[in-house]
Amino acid sequence: MATSTPPRNIAVPLAAFVSGAVVALLVGVFGKLHDPTLAGTTTFGFRTVIDMKVVLSVVIGVLAVLQLAGALWIYGKLGAPAPSWVGTAHRISGAVAIALIMVVAYHCLWALGLETGTFASGAPVPTRTVVHGVLGCVLIGAVVVKVMAVRSRHAPGWFLPVAGGLLFALIVVVVLTSAVWYIGAHGWPGSGGYG
Repeated sequence: MATSTPPRNIAVPLAAFVSGAVVALLVGVFGKLHDPTLAGTTTFGFRTVIDMKVVLSVVIGVLAVLQLAGALWIYGKLGAPAPSWVGTAHRISGAVAIALIMVVAYHCLWALGLETGTFASGAPVPTRTVVHGVLGCVLIGAVVVKVMAVRSRHAPGWFLPVAGGLLFALIVVVVLTSAVWYIGAHGWPGSGGYG
């Protein structure tokens, strides 16, 4: 008896992209309207919230690269078949990356807010800060799109790689405009009392 494949529906990616856009917009509005505060944040043992965010962002960047390599291996793009453990490792590292993204995003939005235009002092917000903040909000929307892509059984075949590629690209730019910039400007963060 032949099994039928589920019909592919363009409505799934459309709904995912609309949902992601709405989430990104709401996160941005919250970040803009919220009064930034360190109350309700944690350092996880690092010296400062910034130190913690820099280190976790580097970990997210490494996990994103591993996600890309894992996906390429799973889909046979690396020239050798993937061992059975690669799928499990890919799912676990993806879940860890998303959890860390949410921790860093919360701390960014809660402690710093979304900076655009000018600071309260009247000084202009640096372009890097604006780009990082806006793309950070878009990144949260892209997480929604990627989760919907992974969970959908009715989406066209192109949807998962496009959602994954979009998320990977945003992670790279957000990490470059935050952790990599910070390390270049201030060096690797200290971890006072950690461990």
